Amino acid sequence: MSINRREFLKMAGITTILGIGGVSAVQGVRNRVEASQASRAPEALTAKRWAMVVDMSKFKSEEDYQKCINACHLSHNVPHITDNPKHEIKWLWTETYEHAFPGNEDKYRAERFQHMPFLMLCNHCENPPCVRVCPTQATFKRKSDGIVMMDMHRCIGCRFCMAGCPYGARSFNYKDPRPYIDGSKENLEFPTRMKGVVEKCTLCYERLAKGLQPACVEVSNGALIFGDLEDPNSAVRKVLSERFTIRRKPELGTGTSVYYII
Repeated sequence: MSINRREFLKMAGITTILGIGGVSAVQGVRNRVEASQASRAPEALTAKRWAMVVDMSKFKSEEDYQKCINACHLSHNVPHITDNPKHEIKWLWTETYEHAFPGNEDKYRAERFQHMPFLMLCNHCENPPCVRVCPTQATFKRKSDGIVMMDMHRCIGCRFCMAGCPYGARSFNYKDPRPYIDGSKENLEFPTRMKGVVEKCTLCYERLAKGLQPACVEVSNGALIFGDLEDPNSAVRKVLSERFTIRRKPELGTGTSVYYII
């Protein structure tokens, strides 16, 4: 279903030498991406567009944040690398208000907001810039439910997607991540990565396929609300109709799918 970096480079080399076939090569990759979205089990959770609401009022302590982060990272074999901040891999993390919502600073805003840690993740944008800049379609948006996916086998490590993402939601494996995964806690049902690829949150697509909610939502005690943004009866839409929410950098027009109640 996927092509690896060597296959892609071989394809690109042949196209360059012959000077023809570029369109066909790209179309071949696109067809494989579409095929990877085709199958769906009967028990799978489905939506036209998945979205999440982060209710900051329900995060009472550092433990509440860490519980969500740990659930995500353990489920997806995210390595714990601390020897160099540049090498850190994160799918969920926290940021201060000024870093999470630049441009929305207000000197009259309550002091507690300035120091409150906000839970961050990939925003699974309606118009994802990362998808537009990826040369191999290793990053693609699922037509079925709007999840912005990563195919680590197709990733060639160019990091264009990292430059294109305005939310810092992607991490690059500068070193082999496998030695930094606790073998006693490794999730054998989820693939580990290799050096030279980018990774990020994929909204637990593998759990949705089994009829389960994302791991972070499951352990959040109601702080994370998950549902179909296109369904007026979903939990997400109910919250959005009743509470005031904000999104990160709305002026960019990316149409983020993560909302915050503060």
